[in-house]
Amino acid sequence: MPTTRVKKEEDFHEWYNEIVELSGLCDKRYPIKGMNVWKPYGWKIMMNIDRLIREEMERTGHQEVYFPLLIPESLFKKEEEHIKGFGKEVYWITHAGENELEERWLLRPTSETAMYPIFSLWIRSHSDLPFKVFQIVNTFRYETKQTRAFIRVREIHFFEAHTCHRDFEDAERQVEEDKEIAKRFFKKLCIPFIFNKRPEWDKFAGAFYTISIDAFMPSGRTLQLGSIHHYKDNFSKPYNITYEDKDGKRKYCHQTTYGMSERVLGAVVGIHGDNKGLVLPPAIAPIKVVIIPIIFKGKEEAIINRCLEIENTLKEASITCTTDLREDTPGSKFYDWELKGIPVRIEIGPREVENNTVVLARRDTGERIEVRKDEVIEKVKELFGKIEENLYNSAKRMLEESIVRVNNLEEAKKHEKKILEMPWCGNEECALRVEEELEVKTLGEAVDVKEVKGNCPVCGEVANCIVRFAKTY
Repeated sequence: MPTTRVKKEEDFHEWYNEIVELSGLCDKRYPIKGMNVWKPYGWKIMMNIDRLIREEMERTGHQEVYFPLLIPESLFKKEEEHIKGFGKEVYWITHAGENELEERWLLRPTSETAMYPIFSLWIRSHSDLPFKVFQIVNTFRYETKQTRAFIRVREIHFFEAHTCHRDFEDAERQVEEDKEIAKRFFKKLCIPFIFNKRPEWDKFAGAFYTISIDAFMPSGRTLQLGSIHHYKDNFSKPYNITYEDKDGKRKYCHQTTYGMSERVLGAVVGIHGDNKGLVLPPAIAPIKVVIIPIIFKGKEEAIINRCLEIENTLKEASITCTTDLREDTPGSKFYDWELKGIPVRIEIGPREVENNTVVLARRDTGERIEVRKDEVIEKVKELFGKIEENLYNSAKRMLEESIVRVNNLEEAKKHEKKILEMPWCGNEECALRVEEELEVKTLGEAVDVKEVKGNCPVCGEVANCIVRFAKTY
């Protein structure tokens, strides 16, 4: 029995909006469009996502920092390409009270221009490198397109890692490490993705090159979850980030960044959710197990006591859980917790009390199994692993089935709501022609595809890479 008014397979976007509201993730009624209020349940999930990336940062030697929100206009304008890329998206502050500021300030759209003048003070010698920091902050961009919770907003919950290196090659090694971080991180969220090297005309403002992390949504569009940038010395020169090498010479650092936003939560909702609500991977679920007493008259005390006993057992094993003691029917409770995506439900009635058993129900498949009371920890953890494997494999099948290799535009027109792979000569005009004819965007060069065969479908020249196109958010 669906909980949602709109079915996911019939109208993904309406279903998505409904799920976000019904499950209590955020409130979109704040009077500034695209600036939503995080509700307690959504914020707990986001904090669990942040915890996972903090763990990755710690294991790879990054230190956490926190820079101010406001950036002076003079610092922002030091990198010419950067201001071209973000100039139309920033919010300007011109007054403090009734006093006009001598210099305008802006709310950070991203933090390069805030951080890098300070990096130039912190980094002095080759012994200070590699320098690796990160922060989790809010960024602000004047989004003019239709806003959508977590996917397209104006105030963005944002993770960004910044590194400085002795040379280009060491920065390249950092890019490879960032790719491995992304693989481990998104595997915990059960989200498969593809790496694409963004085209020159659509790379991050000021970057030498950009690699995007793209997931495929059930709507038939791709969602950019994050990006990895190699800056070369494009930022270190205007911001004078230099170090003294072993020979006493001063050299410019080479830099990288790795960024992700709350879009990660949007992907979790959209990819894993169903017509009953959210389906959360155990790694980020605020409550991993909910215990439902199946009350029979005259046996209430024994059933509730057993539920509380199982709750204590789970908590002692560091498994977050709760017992639902509301005066409501079991069926109503099932629907409420399914809507919130709790990975495992435990049902305990008089039969289970008598037999020293419990019933475990999986949120992802609905499968129910009866297990002995003394093996509940082992079986719950086993189910967590099976749920993660199932969610990841299901999403991976969807991604793999979405990718179609085509050799000409007529063939491409037959594949709507797919990721199109084509041979490409590397010419911008050819890619823009494909974008215009198919109403798609260029995702970029397929990083994971090494073998290139065929000719560019637009100009007929021999291809030097495989490029991906798709409808995007």
